[in-house]
Amino acid sequence: MGTGKLLERSIAEDKIFSAIFWGPPGSGKTTLAEIIAAETQSDYIHISAVASNVAEMKKIIAEADEKLRLYGRKTILFIDEIHRFNKAQQDVLLPHVERGTITLIGATTENPSFEVIGPLLSRSRVLTLNQLSEADIKTILRNAVKDKEKGLGSLGIKIDADALETLASASSGDARFALTTLEIAADFVGRDKTIKKTMIVEAMQRKMSYYDKKADYHYDTISAFIKSMRAGKTDAALHYLARMIEGGEDPIFIARRMVIFASEDIGNAQPSALVLATSCMQAVHMIGIPEASLILAQVVAYLSDAPKSIASTEAIGAALSDVKNGRLDPIPLHLRNAPTKLMKEIGYGKGHVRYPWRDDPNAGGQEYLPKNLVGKKYYESPKKK
Repeated sequence: MGTGKLLERSIAEDKIFSAIFWGPPGSGKTTLAEIIAAETQSDYIHISAVASNVAEMKKIIAEADEKLRLYGRKTILFIDEIHRFNKAQQDVLLPHVERGTITLIGATTENPSFEVIGPLLSRSRVLTLNQLSEADIKTILRNAVKDKEKGLGSLGIKIDADALETLASASSGDARFALTTLEIAADFVGRDKTIKKTMIVEAMQRKMSYYDKKADYHYDTISAFIKSMRAGKTDAALHYLARMIEGGEDPIFIARRMVIFASEDIGNAQPSALVLATSCMQAVHMIGIPEASLILAQVVAYLSDAPKSIASTEAIGAALSDVKNGRLDPIPLHLRNAPTKLMKEIGYGKGHVRYPWRDDPNAGGQEYLPKNLVGKKYYESPKKK
Protein backbone atom coordinates (compact mmCIF):
# COMPACT_ATOMS: atom_id res chain seq x y z
CA MET A 1 0.00 0.00 0.00
CA GLY A 2 1.21 3.49 -0.80
CA THR A 3 1.09 6.26 -3.37
CA GLY A 4 -0.56 5.16 -6.60
CA LYS A 5 -1.43 1.73 -5.22
CA LEU A 6 -4.84 0.01 -5.37
CA LEU A 7 -6.21 1.21 -2.04
CA GLU A 8 -5.05 4.80 -2.51
CA ARG A 9 -6.62 4.96 -5.97
CA SER A 10 -9.91 3.47 -4.80
CA ILE A 11 -10.16 6.06 -2.00
CA ALA A 12 -9.33 8.93 -4.36
CA GLU A 13 -11.95 7.76 -6.86
CA ASP A 14 -14.49 6.96 -4.12
CA LYS A 15 -14.70 3.36 -5.31
CA ILE A 16 -13.87 1.65 -2.07
CA PHE A 17 -14.29 -2.13 -2.01
CA SER A 18 -14.93 -4.69 0.73
CA ALA A 19 -11.64 -5.91 2.15
CA ILE A 20 -10.02 -8.11 4.75
CA PHE A 21 -7.03 -6.52 6.47
CA TRP A 22 -4.67 -9.30 7.52
CA GLY A 23 -1.76 -8.36 9.73
CA PRO A 24 -0.16 -8.62 13.18
CA PRO A 25 -1.50 -6.76 16.23
CA GLY A 26 -0.85 -3.03 16.20
CA SER A 27 -0.08 -2.84 12.48
CA GLY A 28 -2.75 -0.18 11.85
CA LYS A 29 -5.78 -2.16 10.64
CA THR A 30 -8.32 -0.17 12.66
CA THR A 31 -6.67 3.16 11.95
CA LEU A 32 -6.61 2.46 8.22
CA ALA A 33 -10.33 1.62 8.24
CA GLU A 34 -11.10 4.90 10.04
CA ILE A 35 -9.06 6.84 7.47
CA ILE A 36 -10.92 5.19 4.59
CA ALA A 37 -14.30 6.08 6.15
CA ALA A 38 -13.25 9.68 6.72
CA GLU A 39 -11.79 10.14 3.23
CA THR A 40 -14.87 8.66 1.52
CA GLN A 41 -17.30 10.45 3.86
CA SER A 42 -18.94 7.14 4.74
CA ASP A 43 -20.71 6.28 7.96
CA TYR A 44 -18.34 4.20 10.04
CA ILE A 45 -19.53 1.44 12.35
CA HIS A 46 -17.01 -0.51 14.41
CA ILE A 47 -18.01 -3.81 16.01
CA SER A 48 -16.05 -6.64 17.59
CA ALA A 49 -16.64 -10.19 16.44
CA VAL A 50 -16.10 -11.30 20.03
CA ALA A 51 -19.02 -9.30 21.44
CA SER A 52 -21.48 -8.90 18.54
CA ASN A 53 -24.29 -11.19 17.44
CA VAL A 54 -26.56 -11.81 14.46
CA ALA A 55 -29.35 -9.56 15.80
CA GLU A 56 -26.99 -6.60 16.11
CA MET A 57 -25.65 -7.12 12.59
CA LYS A 58 -29.14 -7.32 11.10
CA LYS A 59 -30.02 -4.01 12.76
CA ILE A 60 -26.84 -2.37 11.42
CA ILE A 61 -27.52 -3.69 7.92
CA ALA A 62 -31.15 -2.46 7.99
CA GLU A 63 -30.01 1.03 8.99
CA ALA A 64 -27.28 1.02 6.33
CA ASP A 65 -29.82 0.02 3.69
CA GLU A 66 -32.13 2.88 4.69
CA LYS A 67 -29.32 5.47 4.61
CA LEU A 68 -28.18 4.26 1.21
CA ARG A 69 -31.71 4.32 -0.32
CA LEU A 70 -32.88 7.60 1.19
CA TYR A 71 -29.72 9.68 1.33
CA GLY A 72 -27.22 7.88 -0.89
CA ARG A 73 -24.86 7.62 2.10
CA LYS A 74 -22.52 4.64 2.27
CA THR A 75 -21.76 2.61 5.38
CA ILE A 76 -18.44 0.99 6.19
CA LEU A 77 -18.85 -1.85 8.65
CA PHE A 78 -15.56 -2.59 10.35
CA ILE A 79 -15.46 -5.99 12.09
CA ASP A 80 -12.50 -6.43 14.39
CA GLU A 81 -11.24 -10.02 14.74
CA ILE A 82 -13.53 -11.22 11.96
CA HIS A 83 -11.91 -14.66 12.20
CA ARG A 84 -13.95 -15.17 15.39
CA PHE A 85 -17.23 -14.98 13.46
CA ASN A 86 -18.73 -18.41 12.91
CA LYS A 87 -20.14 -19.51 9.55
CA ALA A 88 -23.72 -18.51 10.39
CA GLN A 89 -22.64 -14.97 11.31
CA GLN A 90 -20.58 -14.64 8.13
CA ASP A 91 -23.48 -15.94 6.05
CA VAL A 92 -25.64 -13.07 7.32
CA LEU A 93 -23.19 -10.57 5.83
CA LEU A 94 -22.79 -12.22 2.46
CA PRO A 95 -25.84 -10.98 0.47
CA HIS A 96 -25.46 -7.42 1.77
CA VAL A 97 -21.79 -7.27 0.86
CA GLU A 98 -22.69 -8.63 -2.57
CA ARG A 99 -25.41 -5.99 -3.12
CA GLY A 100 -23.26 -3.18 -1.78
CA THR A 101 -25.58 -2.34 1.12
CA ILE A 102 -22.49 -2.22 3.27
CA THR A 103 -18.78 -2.07 2.56
CA LEU A 104 -17.19 -4.66 4.78
CA ILE A 105 -13.73 -4.19 6.24
CA GLY A 106 -12.67 -7.10 8.39
CA ALA A 107 -9.53 -7.16 10.50
CA THR A 108 -7.77 -10.38 11.40
CA THR A 109 -4.45 -11.63 12.72
CA GLU A 110 -5.25 -15.12 11.39
CA ASN A 111 -4.91 -16.42 7.84
CA PRO A 112 -8.27 -15.47 6.26
CA SER A 113 -8.07 -18.45 3.91
CA PHE A 114 -8.78 -20.68 6.90
CA GLU A 115 -11.07 -18.46 8.96
CA VAL A 116 -13.30 -16.59 6.47
CA ILE A 117 -15.87 -18.50 4.38
CA GLY A 118 -15.05 -18.81 0.67
CA PRO A 119 -18.04 -16.85 -0.72
CA LEU A 120 -17.33 -13.88 1.54
CA LEU A 121 -13.63 -14.06 0.81
CA SER A 122 -14.29 -14.07 -2.94
CA ARG A 123 -16.27 -10.84 -2.63
CA SER A 124 -13.50 -9.07 -0.73
CA ARG A 125 -9.88 -8.17 -1.32
CA VAL A 126 -7.32 -9.47 1.14
CA LEU A 127 -4.80 -6.75 1.95
CA THR A 128 -1.77 -7.78 3.98
CA LEU A 129 -0.38 -5.34 6.51
CA ASN A 130 3.21 -5.96 7.55
CA GLN A 131 4.63 -5.56 11.01
CA LEU A 132 5.79 -2.00 11.64
CA SER A 133 9.50 -1.34 11.84
CA GLU A 134 11.23 0.28 14.82
CA ALA A 135 11.57 3.44 12.73
CA ASP A 136 7.81 3.43 12.13
CA ILE A 137 7.12 3.01 15.85
CA LYS A 138 9.48 5.87 16.71
CA THR A 139 7.70 8.14 14.25
CA ILE A 140 4.32 7.25 15.75
CA LEU A 141 5.61 7.87 19.29
CA ARG A 142 7.18 11.20 18.37
CA ASN A 143 3.93 12.33 16.78
CA ALA A 144 1.98 11.27 19.87
CA VAL A 145 4.32 13.25 22.11
CA LYS A 146 4.27 16.35 19.87
CA ASP A 147 0.50 16.38 19.31
CA LYS A 148 -0.81 19.43 21.20
CA GLU A 149 -4.47 18.62 20.68
CA LYS A 150 -4.86 14.94 21.59
CA GLY A 151 -1.33 13.84 22.50
CA LEU A 152 1.14 14.45 25.31
CA GLY A 153 2.09 17.79 23.76
CA SER A 154 -1.05 19.28 25.31
CA LEU A 155 0.42 18.43 28.75
CA GLY A 156 3.93 19.60 27.93
CA ILE A 157 5.32 16.07 28.36
CA LYS A 158 8.42 14.95 26.45
CA ILE A 159 10.32 11.68 26.07
CA ASP A 160 14.09 11.31 26.13
CA ALA A 161 16.02 9.42 23.44
CA ASP A 162 16.83 6.44 25.68
CA ALA A 163 13.21 5.93 26.63
CA LEU A 164 12.08 6.26 23.02
CA GLU A 165 14.64 3.68 21.88
CA THR A 166 13.66 1.23 24.63
CA LEU A 167 9.94 1.47 23.91
CA ALA A 168 10.33 1.21 20.14
CA SER A 169 12.51 -1.88 20.51
CA ALA A 170 10.24 -3.59 23.04
CA SER A 171 7.07 -2.99 21.03
CA SER A 172 7.95 -5.58 18.36
CA GLY A 173 6.15 -3.61 15.68
CA ASP A 174 2.94 -3.22 17.71
CA ALA A 175 1.91 0.45 17.63
CA ARG A 176 -1.00 -0.15 20.02
CA PHE A 177 1.36 -1.61 22.62
CA ALA A 178 3.74 1.32 22.16
CA LEU A 179 1.05 3.99 22.55
CA THR A 180 -0.62 2.33 25.54
CA THR A 181 2.73 1.96 27.28
CA LEU A 182 3.55 5.61 26.52
CA GLU A 183 0.24 6.68 28.06
CA ILE A 184 0.92 4.67 31.23
CA ALA A 185 4.48 6.04 31.45
CA ALA A 186 3.11 9.58 31.28
CA ASP A 187 1.60 9.00 34.74
CA PHE A 188 5.13 8.70 36.19
CA VAL A 189 6.64 11.95 34.92
CA GLY A 190 8.28 14.26 37.43
CA ARG A 191 8.65 18.00 37.54
CA ASP A 192 10.72 18.12 34.37
CA LYS A 193 7.83 16.41 32.56
CA THR A 194 10.18 14.06 30.71
CA ILE A 195 9.53 10.35 30.28
CA LYS A 196 12.69 8.39 31.16
CA LYS A 197 13.73 4.81 30.40
CA THR A 198 12.92 3.67 33.96
CA MET A 199 9.36 4.94 33.52
CA ILE A 200 8.99 2.98 30.27
CA VAL A 201 10.19 -0.21 31.98
CA GLU A 202 7.72 0.33 34.84
CA ALA A 203 4.89 1.05 32.39
CA MET A 204 5.63 -2.13 30.42
CA GLN A 205 5.53 -4.19 33.62
CA ARG A 206 2.12 -2.78 34.43
CA LYS A 207 0.84 -3.47 30.94
CA MET A 208 2.16 -7.03 31.00
CA SER A 209 0.07 -7.73 34.10
CA TYR A 210 -2.83 -8.12 31.68
CA TYR A 211 -3.34 -11.06 29.32
CA ASP A 212 -1.26 -10.56 26.18
CA LYS A 213 -1.41 -13.28 23.51
CA LYS A 214 2.09 -12.38 22.32
CA ALA A 215 3.84 -12.33 25.69
CA ASP A 216 5.02 -14.90 28.24
CA TYR A 217 1.75 -14.49 30.13
CA HIS A 218 -0.02 -16.22 27.23
CA TYR A 219 2.19 -19.30 27.57
CA ASP A 220 2.13 -19.22 31.37
CA THR A 221 -1.68 -19.20 31.42
CA ILE A 222 -2.14 -22.08 28.99
CA SER A 223 0.53 -24.00 30.94
CA ALA A 224 -1.31 -23.44 34.24
CA PHE A 225 -4.57 -24.45 32.53
CA ILE A 226 -3.18 -27.77 31.26
CA LYS A 227 -1.42 -28.58 34.54
CA SER A 228 -4.58 -27.87 36.54
CA MET A 229 -6.61 -30.30 34.39
CA ARG A 230 -3.82 -32.86 34.66
CA ALA A 231 -3.96 -32.65 38.45
CA GLY A 232 -7.75 -32.89 38.46
CA LYS A 233 -8.05 -29.38 39.93
CA THR A 234 -11.26 -28.41 38.16
CA ASP A 235 -11.76 -25.05 39.86
CA ALA A 236 -8.24 -23.94 38.98
CA ALA A 237 -8.68 -25.11 35.38
CA LEU A 238 -11.90 -23.10 35.08
CA HIS A 239 -10.17 -20.07 36.57
CA TYR A 240 -7.43 -20.12 33.93
CA LEU A 241 -10.02 -20.76 31.23
CA ALA A 242 -11.83 -17.62 32.39
CA ARG A 243 -8.59 -15.63 32.21
CA MET A 244 -8.04 -16.71 28.62
CA ILE A 245 -11.61 -15.99 27.56
CA GLU A 246 -11.60 -12.57 29.20
CA GLY A 247 -8.20 -11.83 27.68
CA GLY A 248 -9.51 -12.46 24.17
CA GLU A 249 -7.66 -15.72 23.54
CA ASP A 250 -8.71 -17.58 20.40
CA PRO A 251 -11.25 -20.19 21.62
CA ILE A 252 -10.14 -22.58 18.88
CA PHE A 253 -6.62 -22.48 20.32
CA ILE A 254 -8.01 -23.44 23.75
CA ALA A 255 -10.17 -26.20 22.29
CA ARG A 256 -7.24 -27.56 20.25
CA ARG A 257 -5.15 -27.85 23.42
CA MET A 258 -8.02 -29.73 25.07
CA VAL A 259 -8.13 -32.26 22.22
CA ILE A 260 -4.41 -32.87 22.65
CA PHE A 261 -4.87 -33.19 26.42
CA ALA A 262 -7.66 -35.77 25.97
CA SER A 263 -5.27 -38.07 24.13
CA GLU A 264 -2.00 -37.21 25.86
CA ASP A 265 -3.18 -37.23 29.49
CA ILE A 266 -6.38 -39.29 29.54
CA GLY A 267 -5.98 -41.71 26.66
CA ASN A 268 -7.64 -45.09 27.00
CA ALA A 269 -8.37 -44.59 30.67
CA GLN A 270 -11.50 -42.88 29.32
CA PRO A 271 -11.55 -42.98 25.50
CA SER A 272 -14.76 -40.90 25.32
CA ALA A 273 -12.70 -37.88 26.42
CA LEU A 274 -11.15 -37.57 22.95
CA VAL A 275 -14.58 -37.82 21.30
CA LEU A 276 -16.00 -35.12 23.55
CA ALA A 277 -12.99 -32.82 23.17
CA THR A 278 -13.13 -33.12 19.37
CA SER A 279 -16.85 -32.35 19.43
CA CYS A 280 -16.06 -29.37 21.64
CA MET A 281 -13.62 -27.95 19.09
CA GLN A 282 -16.17 -28.37 16.29
CA ALA A 283 -18.92 -26.75 18.37
CA VAL A 284 -16.70 -23.83 19.38
CA HIS A 285 -15.85 -23.23 15.72
CA MET A 286 -19.56 -23.17 14.79
CA ILE A 287 -20.86 -21.17 17.75
CA GLY A 288 -18.15 -18.65 18.58
CA ILE A 289 -17.70 -16.45 21.63
CA PRO A 290 -19.45 -15.65 23.97
CA GLU A 291 -21.65 -18.78 23.92
CA ALA A 292 -18.66 -21.04 23.22
CA SER A 293 -17.40 -20.30 26.74
CA LEU A 294 -20.19 -22.56 28.06
CA ILE A 295 -19.07 -25.44 25.85
CA LEU A 296 -15.44 -24.97 26.84
CA ALA A 297 -16.32 -24.89 30.54
CA GLN A 298 -18.38 -28.09 30.29
CA VAL A 299 -15.60 -30.03 28.60
CA VAL A 300 -12.86 -28.60 30.83
CA ALA A 301 -14.76 -29.92 33.85
CA TYR A 302 -15.15 -33.33 32.16
CA LEU A 303 -11.45 -33.59 31.22
CA SER A 304 -10.31 -32.46 34.64
CA ASP A 305 -12.49 -35.02 36.44
CA ALA A 306 -11.68 -37.90 34.06
CA PRO A 307 -9.24 -40.70 35.05
CA LYS A 308 -5.79 -40.17 33.60
CA SER A 309 -3.37 -42.38 31.69
CA ILE A 310 -0.21 -41.54 29.79
CA ALA A 311 0.29 -45.11 28.57
CA SER A 312 -0.26 -44.19 24.91
CA THR A 313 1.93 -41.08 25.21
CA GLU A 314 4.82 -43.03 26.72
CA ALA A 315 4.35 -45.90 24.27
CA ILE A 316 4.63 -43.82 21.10
CA GLY A 317 7.54 -41.90 22.63
CA ALA A 318 9.44 -45.12 23.26
CA ALA A 319 8.57 -46.52 19.82
CA LEU A 320 9.71 -43.32 18.10
CA SER A 321 12.94 -43.39 20.06
CA ASP A 322 13.69 -46.93 18.87
CA VAL A 323 12.91 -45.99 15.26
CA LYS A 324 15.09 -42.87 15.38
CA ASN A 325 18.02 -44.25 17.33
CA GLY A 326 18.01 -48.02 16.90
CA ARG A 327 18.76 -50.46 14.11
CA LEU A 328 15.71 -51.11 11.92
CA ASP A 329 15.61 -54.83 11.29
CA PRO A 330 13.57 -56.03 8.28
CA ILE A 331 9.82 -56.49 8.62
CA PRO A 332 9.08 -60.20 9.18
CA LEU A 333 8.32 -61.98 5.90
CA HIS A 334 4.91 -63.25 6.99
CA LEU A 335 3.76 -59.64 7.56
CA ARG A 336 4.82 -58.32 4.17
CA ASN A 337 2.45 -57.61 1.31
CA ALA A 338 2.63 -60.15 -1.56
CA PRO A 339 1.01 -58.62 -4.66
CA THR A 340 3.10 -60.65 -7.16
CA LYS A 341 3.88 -64.32 -7.74
CA LEU A 342 7.60 -63.76 -7.19
CA MET A 343 6.99 -62.22 -3.78
CA LYS A 344 4.84 -65.17 -2.78
CA GLU A 345 7.54 -67.60 -3.93
CA ILE A 346 10.19 -65.99 -1.74
CA GLY A 347 7.95 -66.15 1.31
CA TYR A 348 6.16 -62.81 1.49
CA GLY A 349 2.99 -63.28 3.54
CA LYS A 350 3.65 -67.00 4.12
CA GLY A 351 2.12 -68.39 7.28
CA HIS A 352 0.30 -65.20 8.22
CA VAL A 353 -2.91 -65.77 10.15
CA ARG A 354 -5.24 -63.09 8.77
CA TYR A 355 -7.74 -63.05 11.65
CA PRO A 356 -5.93 -64.50 14.66
CA TRP A 357 -8.73 -63.47 17.02
CA ARG A 358 -11.08 -65.73 15.04
CA ASP A 359 -9.02 -68.37 13.22
CA ASP A 360 -6.21 -69.06 15.64
CA PRO A 361 -6.96 -68.20 19.26
CA ASN A 362 -3.58 -69.64 20.19
CA ALA A 363 -1.62 -67.61 17.64
CA GLY A 364 0.26 -65.83 20.39
CA GLY A 365 3.42 -67.49 19.15
CA GLN A 366 3.33 -65.63 15.83
CA GLU A 367 5.74 -62.70 15.98
CA TYR A 368 4.91 -59.23 14.68
CA LEU A 369 7.89 -57.11 15.76
CA PRO A 370 11.19 -57.03 13.83
CA LYS A 371 13.75 -59.57 15.00
CA ASN A 372 15.84 -57.18 17.09
CA LEU A 373 12.77 -55.97 19.01
CA VAL A 374 11.14 -59.32 19.80
CA GLY A 375 9.65 -59.15 23.29
CA LYS A 376 9.75 -55.34 23.40
CA LYS A 377 6.94 -53.84 25.51
CA TYR A 378 5.85 -50.28 24.69
CA TYR A 379 2.28 -50.08 25.89
CA GLU A 380 0.55 -51.23 29.04
CA SER A 381 -3.21 -50.79 28.89
CA PRO A 382 -4.61 -48.87 31.88
CA LYS A 383 -7.51 -51.33 31.89
CA LYS A 384 -5.13 -54.21 32.74
CA LYS A 385 -3.60 -52.52 35.76
